[in-house]
Amino acid sequence: MKLNSSRRTPPRIRLPLWAVSLLGLGIIILLIGSSIWLYQTVQATVSSLEVINPDFANPSSNNAEAVQTLPAPSSSDSSTNPAVNEPAPIFSSDAFRPWEGKNRVSILLLGIDQRCEEDGPTHTDSMMVLTIDPVGLSAAVLSLPRDLWVDIPDFGVDRINQANYLGEIYEYPGGGQALAVQTVETLLGVPIDYYVAVNFEAFVEVVDLIGGINIDVPEAIDDPDYPDRCYGFDPFSIEAGEQHLDGETALKYARTRETFGGDIDRAARQQAVILAVRQQIFDLNNLTQLIGQAPQLWQTSQENVRTNMTLDEAIQLALLAQDIPRDSIQTAVLNFDYVYNETTPDGREVLVPVRENIRQLRDQLFAPPAIPTPVIENLPALMAAEEARVAVLNGTPEFGLAASTQEYLESFGIQVVEIGNADASTYLTSQIITYGSYPNTSRYLTQLMHVPPLNVSSGTNPDGNYDILIIIGNDWRVPSS
Repeated sequence: MKLNSSRRTPPRIRLPLWAVSLLGLGIIILLIGSSIWLYQTVQATVSSLEVINPDFANPSSNNAEAVQTLPAPSSSDSSTNPAVNEPAPIFSSDAFRPWEGKNRVSILLLGIDQRCEEDGPTHTDSMMVLTIDPVGLSAAVLSLPRDLWVDIPDFGVDRINQANYLGEIYEYPGGGQALAVQTVETLLGVPIDYYVAVNFEAFVEVVDLIGGINIDVPEAIDDPDYPDRCYGFDPFSIEAGEQHLDGETALKYARTRETFGGDIDRAARQQAVILAVRQQIFDLNNLTQLIGQAPQLWQTSQENVRTNMTLDEAIQLALLAQDIPRDSIQTAVLNFDYVYNETTPDGREVLVPVRENIRQLRDQLFAPPAIPTPVIENLPALMAAEEARVAVLNGTPEFGLAASTQEYLESFGIQVVEIGNADASTYLTSQIITYGSYPNTSRYLTQLMHVPPLNVSSGTNPDGNYDILIIIGNDWRVPSS
């Protein structure tokens, strides 16, 4: 649904260099550090640019609430009002403070498949999850194939690239990006804090503006059926070896499926592009060139980027990300170790997830930071002396998980007096709620179930005859003996 043109609304943030340079794949956090200098240099120029809505999405009023907005540039005569001599700030003074959060931050990166100047609902061409550990100073990028066969909340099972389209066309609360976020959360069982969506135009323009990227192409590719942007063909080929790619060639390299691994290989190439862009942007020799091109980068971002992240948050995260060494950035693709080919009853070729393998990969990439805990050698004895009664409720759709958890905990001397189902089956992480003073039992449970300290809380008036309540989340699996 298009916004009413007669209603004046504040222009939405279409983030600058750091967001555009996601290149359709999501390099947002890795690039924002360099853009800090650009802001300071071209702030006056930027404030005079026209702010326009992205063409790839026409949000409903619900969607509009999910997107950060900025004040419009003032058109007042500065001679009559001295206050307008200075351009309105595009970020606050808090933006350059260190990131204070200790929890892992995860961002869903969406490449929008927009063609022929479409202005309606669109599918996603690529999906990645970028996660940053601010304590351990590490990061990971997980690529999700577009043909992944998943449960889309409220819409049933479908390809994962349908989530954005369904969310837009049916005006899902928060729009297509919100539904895509919820779909990925359901698949992985981890919370997604932010989303960033960009279209093809951002990809091409920004690669060109930074002078192209260098890629080591592992195999020659010949794709005579590569699609153009109007449902026709634009043949593409590239030789193996070191190549310098302009924007249009980089887009084709990232999107072609004309290799044996198809969508799986494509996801790996997209990650290679991310790292190539990171290398290009973090090369200080490019700073002078970028400063001169900053107004174009800003304009491109406004036309082609949508996010729920504030500019202050992005800058703080970027300053954090700059401290992460390349060796501490993991990349992973849901390849054929995690999916298998299948044909749906209506003839569609899809990739079905092997959920147990995906859980193991998820735990490797999204593991909470190691939090030192005091070593108490007689903790089991101290726990037993408290005689705490424990209830275990299953907050996941996995049948029998509460019973198997009970058996596991009782093998360590935990007194489980009640099991059952929680009020919902959508808990992403496990929770421990203590009613009364049972510090040693709570600490022991935290160690046995690897529950982060922030997921441990206190309560009053339990609903049953128990002293500690455990709500099992989708992050918990009973360890194999």
